[in-house]
Amino acid sequence: MRVRRFSACLLLLVLVLLLTAGCRDRRPEPVRRTRMLMGTIVEVVAFGDRKPTLAAIDRALDEMARIEELMSPRRPGSDLARLAAARDFVTLSPETARLLRLSLAINRRSGGAFDPTLGALKRLWDIEGEHPAVPDEAALRRALALTGPDRLLLDGDRARVAAPGVGVDLGGIAKGYAIDRAAAVLRQAGITHASINAGGDLRLIGDRFGRPWRIGIQHPRRQGEMLAILELEDAAVVTSGDYERYFMADGKRYHHIFDPATGRPARGCQSVTVVAGDAVRADALATAAFVLGPKRGLELLRREGVEGVLVAADGRTLVTEGLKGRIQWR
Repeated sequence: MRVRRFSACLLLLVLVLLLTAGCRDRRPEPVRRTRMLMGTIVEVVAFGDRKPTLAAIDRALDEMARIEELMSPRRPGSDLARLAAARDFVTLSPETARLLRLSLAINRRSGGAFDPTLGALKRLWDIEGEHPAVPDEAALRRALALTGPDRLLLDGDRARVAAPGVGVDLGGIAKGYAIDRAAAVLRQAGITHASINAGGDLRLIGDRFGRPWRIGIQHPRRQGEMLAILELEDAAVVTSGDYERYFMADGKRYHHIFDPATGRPARGCQSVTVVAGDAVRADALATAAFVLGPKRGLELLRREGVEGVLVAADGRTLVTEGLKGRIQWR
């Protein structure tokens, strides 16, 4: 079996950054930097005088790298690595503690669909590793026993896991948080038109000089094709899809978005794209809505006051009311 990664997870994020050739108003040229962070290629594009804009972009990317060092369970010395190794309460950074509290709040509001304690399941399936495999039922039950919000105990900035083997993993929310922090760094530098694209998870600052950004949503079953284009400004866009990281076994697709209730890949959707004011909520809610399936996922997005496009397992599309005038189907 071979894991297939469509590296640009890409919402296909055709950020139509080609500020059209016909524009006559004076604008700064786009300044770009890319860096490998959080397991994906991050590209920041900003508009301004080259030297100070490059410096601001570098600071934004450094901020994302700092958060990866702080919150990745695979980084020795990170908050989550220390939490996994400890048998008693450990003091976390205030940032990590806040993100854990937000994760647990979204867990409650989504009826458990978003769960930051799925580390044991991720280790078992190894979908992002070299040897992914479908586990047997006994192994799956053992891993499920190490998951659930009651397996993580929080007391202010201190936390502990309830048993050895419990794995706290913020993979469904930390990248969104890092993107938001990078956007804050750019704004502090006075940048008012920019995009941050972390493997398809996107934060837009401002508009495209009087016009909206045009953002393509990857078709979940046609590699390299777009399902739709959204016209947006000053927003975050995050997609969760079963085409991003998966393997095939006996003709069946096994992907990386697990249903916490079963320990198996969720089956209700092919993809969910969420549009929100911040990437951290968009990240978590895209995962939760995917797990809930199209109908309940759409209800969750409405309750949370965000917009979204959901592609059901059978290919049907559902769209929140706020996007209906801003989406172009391909």
